[in-house]
Amino acid sequence: MGRPIMIGWLGFEARVAVRFLREGRMQTVLIIVGVAAGVAVVAYISALISGLQRNTLEKTLGAQAHLSVSARDDVVIPAREPLPGSAALVQTQPRVQRPRSIGNWQSLVPVLEATPLVAAVSPMVSGAGLAQRGEATKSIALMGVDLDRYDRIVNLRSKVVQGEARLGPGEGIIGRELADDLGVRIGDRISLVTGSSSDSLRVTALVDLGVRELNRRTVIVPLRAAQSLVGLPGGATGIDLALTDVWAAKTLAAELAQRLPYKVESWQEANAQLVSALNAQSVSTALIRSVVMVVVVLGIASVLVVSVVQKQREIGILRAIGATRGQMLRVFLLQGAIVGALGSLLGVLLATGLIKAFTTFVRGSDGLPLFSISLPPGLALAIAGIATLCGVLAAVAPARRAAALDPAQAIRL
Repeated sequence: MGRPIMIGWLGFEARVAVRFLREGRMQTVLIIVGVAAGVAVVAYISALISGLQRNTLEKTLGAQAHLSVSARDDVVIPAREPLPGSAALVQTQPRVQRPRSIGNWQSLVPVLEATPLVAAVSPMVSGAGLAQRGEATKSIALMGVDLDRYDRIVNLRSKVVQGEARLGPGEGIIGRELADDLGVRIGDRISLVTGSSSDSLRVTALVDLGVRELNRRTVIVPLRAAQSLVGLPGGATGIDLALTDVWAAKTLAAELAQRLPYKVESWQEANAQLVSALNAQSVSTALIRSVVMVVVVLGIASVLVVSVVQKQREIGILRAIGATRGQMLRVFLLQGAIVGALGSLLGVLLATGLIKAFTTFVRGSDGLPLFSISLPPGLALAIAGIATLCGVLAAVAPARRAAALDPAQAIRL
C-alpha cells in the first residue's frame, strides 16, 4: 500500500510539501516576503558596513605605513636637588628634542625586506619646518623619501592630482591645500626653512592624500635634501613598512620590537580610536544580523505551526495510507527549506537593488559616490545558505509535531 508513495528520493515529500504551501498561498507569500526582507536587510547592511570600513581603511592607510620603525625617545633623567649647604641652585632646562637617526639603518633595510609578510620598505627623514612663498608662510611636515620605495608604501603616484611625481635634486611634491594656501602652481619655487637650514625647491606635483590636514602640511622632498634640512647627514629618522596583510601589523610590530632596539609602531596602535570604532561597528552589525535571523526563524516557525494545525486531517489521512513518521517529518522540513531558499533568492535580488540605488543616488559634495559598496557572490551565497538553514531549523518543531500526530485522532478532527 505504501509502495506508490515511495517514488524517487523525497519525491513524495516534495510533492506534499509544495501542495501544502500552495493551499496556504497567502501565508506562504507573506512568509517568503518576510524572509526576503530579512535577508535583504542582512545582505545590504553587511555590504554597506564592509564598504564603509574598507573605505575608511583605504583613506587611513593611504597616507601612512602599516608599520613604522624609529629611534627610541631619549630617556629624561630628572635633575637632582642641590645638596644641603650648596652655594647655588643650578637651574636646568629641558633639552630641545632633535630628530634622531636610526643607527646603521642601511643594513637594517635588507633585514626588514627579508621579513615574512613585509611587502615594501622605505627609509625616510621627517621633521618640521616652514614653507614660504612671497608673503605667505605655512608650517609644514617635511618628509624626505626615495620616491620609488615610498610609492610602494602609500601608492603616492596614484594620488597626484596635478603635475608629475618627480623628486630630482631641488624638486618636491606638496599637498593640494598647501599649494592653495601659498598660491603655488606646478613649476613654481618655494622656500623651506627648518631649525638648522634652509633651501628652495621647485614644485613638480600636487597630491591629495585623502585627509585635508595632511594636504595642508605635507611637503615631500628627496631623501638627501631632507637629511641636509634637518641636520642628519646620511641619517634616517624612520623606516616605513607595507605588509601583505594589514591586520598582521600589530603582531609583527610586537615581534620586531623584541628583536630590534628601536621603537616599532603598527597602524592599529597609531589609530587606536579608529580600530575601536571599527570593532564596535562589526559587533553592532553582527548583533543586527543575529536579531534579523531570529525574527526570520520565528516567522517561518509560526507559519508552519499554523499549517500543522490546519492540515491535521490531511496528515492523518496520509499516515493512514502508509506515510511514515519520517516522511511527514521531511515534508515540513522541506517546507521550511523551500520558504528559506525562495526568500533568500528574492532577498539577495532586493539587496542588490538597494546597493545599486545607494551608489546611484547617494553622492558627496563633489558629485561622486560617498564610497563603493558591493555584494560579493561569496557573501550572498553565505547569507542565502544561512537563511535556508534557518528555514529548516525553524521547521523542526512543527515537523516533529506533525510526525507525532495519531492518524485516527487526526482524521476525526
